[in-house]
Amino acid sequence: MDDITRSSANDLAERLTRGELSSEEITRAFLDRVEATDQTIRAFVHVDAEAALATARRIDQRRAAGEQLHRLAGLPVAIKDIVNTTGMPTTCGSRMLQGWISPYDATIIERIKACDMPIVGKTNLDEFAMGSSTERSFFGPTRNPWDTDRVPGGSGGGSAAAIAAHQAPLAIGTDTGGSIRQPSALTGTVGVKPTYGTVSRYGIVSMASSLEHAGPVAQSVADAALLHDVIAGHDPRDSTSSDSAPPAVRDAVSTADVTGMRIGLVPELSGAGFAPEVLARFNEAAELLASAGAQIVEVSCPSFVHAVAAYYLVMPSEVSSNLARFDAMRYGLRVPPAGSAAPSADQVMAASRDAGFGDEVKRRIILGTYALSSGSYDAHYGAAQRVRTQIAADFAAAFSNVDVLMSPTAPTTAFPLGEKIDDPLAMYAQDTATIPANLAGVPAMSLPSGLAENDLPTGVQLMAPMRADDRLYQAGAVLESLLIDRWGEPLLNRVPSMEGAP
Repeated sequence: MDDITRSSANDLAERLTRGELSSEEITRAFLDRVEATDQTIRAFVHVDAEAALATARRIDQRRAAGEQLHRLAGLPVAIKDIVNTTGMPTTCGSRMLQGWISPYDATIIERIKACDMPIVGKTNLDEFAMGSSTERSFFGPTRNPWDTDRVPGGSGGGSAAAIAAHQAPLAIGTDTGGSIRQPSALTGTVGVKPTYGTVSRYGIVSMASSLEHAGPVAQSVADAALLHDVIAGHDPRDSTSSDSAPPAVRDAVSTADVTGMRIGLVPELSGAGFAPEVLARFNEAAELLASAGAQIVEVSCPSFVHAVAAYYLVMPSEVSSNLARFDAMRYGLRVPPAGSAAPSADQVMAASRDAGFGDEVKRRIILGTYALSSGSYDAHYGAAQRVRTQIAADFAAAFSNVDVLMSPTAPTTAFPLGEKIDDPLAMYAQDTATIPANLAGVPAMSLPSGLAENDLPTGVQLMAPMRADDRLYQAGAVLESLLIDRWGEPLLNRVPSMEGAP
């Protein structure tokens, strides 16, 4: 693997500015890396080398002509395949949308293109972002670069695996219950779920509208801040978009200091079900922050123990509503029912949805439809929303006493492919620590906290008040620096090399 694909986005941006590298050289290096490794990793469902290189050449010409370009101009990026992107398929990992090409760009794609970043391709995900392992994609599972017999997490395992395998310097993910952060923990990458409403959801295929966020996946906290800065901001086309100025996350990285910062450890997010090695690395991370001048205190959030149960009522209810549009009449696959020469619309709809959706999507649609039914609405959906309100209240109470909350990101390291695929409850438990932040809309970050004895990465999660995303980057940058000093190098340098990789 050459020094280009091992370099951080910040380093590559500096080398571009100084004229030491061209965008075409950088883009070609990452495309070569994808070609050499993705038959094994399967991080991508679509790669557009021709378009990416054409963009890179155009940027090189403009830079040579003396144009003032964005700092990230010429740096390639990978996009989770749930974000509408013209000229490329947007499949959501589903047969229902196989081959579909969007006629418009999502807002975050518009902003990425405005910064002149070549788009390498679209990354794999659990179907319609429903899963915690990226095993439920219609196109097959993605594998973890640390151990290709293990999952990379989900639903955004493709974006996380692409970063961990050095196939792209930056990637976009989406996070509805942990789909950026949990894969980041399992792959040793940095993933950020911004404050709800600060990054536009326009053009992202909706799974659960009140819960989902788009955010950056990167090698480092500073790299994540670069991409976060590009995609954040008000969008009048998104009715949930905040019109407040987005937090200055890049400034927070450059001036990072935790002296006097109060960091709360949440006991409800680190108890039973969390592997001892995950907890050990988490406690070591807390001790490092204390050594840097932070005040570490315990902050109880009692309602968090009910977060998974509440989420798996709220989320499927929104899934049931959002995925109703895929009815073979307006959107998606159309399959004629067998044995009927003149089928009704209902028969076509039933046959198409049966053929187009996978088991997990069907499970969540059924659960959500039941929760919204007249006999169950108050007892189930209404109760879950009351829990959600209490979770937001617990966050508010905690943040009246501390600046940042901290927990492990995922309860385990990466598990073997196939181990949990037939056990939905075990799979759902992977999001125990990440779900509360989605229910409340607060920003959260995962960054690597070390390696377990099986040489697989563990992750630590930071959470901050609404619109205080800069605090995540401030604390995260300090912790990352302390951990790199302890390890002697960035953790991703230890990803096993793959046969034939450049």
